[in-house]
Formats: sequence, structure tokens, C-alpha cells
Amino acid sequence: MVDEAIVYVDRSAIRPGKADALIAALAELAALVEARHDQIVAYQVHLDASRSNVSIVHIHRDAASLDRHLAVAGPEFPKFADLVELQSIEVYGTPSDSALAGLQRKAELLGNARLTVHPRATGFARLSALAMARAGSE
Repeated sequence: MVDEAIVYVDRSAIRPGKADALIAALAELAALVEARHDQIVAYQVHLDASRSNVSIVHIHRDAASLDRHLAVAGPEFPKFADLVELQSIEVYGTPSDSALAGLQRKAELLGNARLTVHPRATGFARLSALAMARAGSE
């Protein structure tokens, strides 16, 4: 089986004075995703040094994993409207039509962000090897 990984990256401006509240809310969301979505390979939050911009990166083993992520995390997105202005969503790989619709709703809800999809042209993913290495270390 060929791994059809999906890499998701979004970037947002943090609303003034909201960095601490955002970090707390994202920690709660990360815990929810970790507990309820075992297909996701990685979910990471990165702040710039000034704590005025945030990037969220997740890696999915396939399109179905991104669908599951949106089902689990999607209901939580409205909580972030007062914390960030979403500027962009980039998806590397080929998401499902339902995921595209869900991401477009997220983009509009949190800042009318630009949504860009980059279909894979070539390359590979060793997500199965990563999963086996992780399972062996636990």
C-alpha cells in the first residue's frame, strides 16, 4: 500500500492580548485530538518569537484521517474566532471533497483565509515505518 499522506498547515495572526488564551485553548484542542483521533500522525502548534503569529501543522496518513480530524476538531473551531484571524490554510496532498468544504467553512469562520491545495506530484511517505517505530518505543 502506498501512503497518501496529507500535510496541513494553517497560519493565523493572534489577536492582541490573546496569546495566553490561545495557547490554553490549543492545548485543550490538542488533548481532545490526541484522545479521540488515533489516525493523525502529528499535531503541532508553533508560535513566532513575538507571540503574534501561530502556525498549526498536522500530518495525516490519508484523506480519511483529515476527514476524521475535521469531525473531531471542527465543532471546536468557533471558540477560536475571538483569538485569531486565520490568514491561510495550505493542504499538501489530495483531501476529500467533504474535507475541502469543511476547511472552506473554517477559513470563512476564522478570518476569510485563503485555502490552497497542493496535489502531490511525486515523492513518498514512510508513515508506516514511523508508526511501527513509535509502537516499538511504547
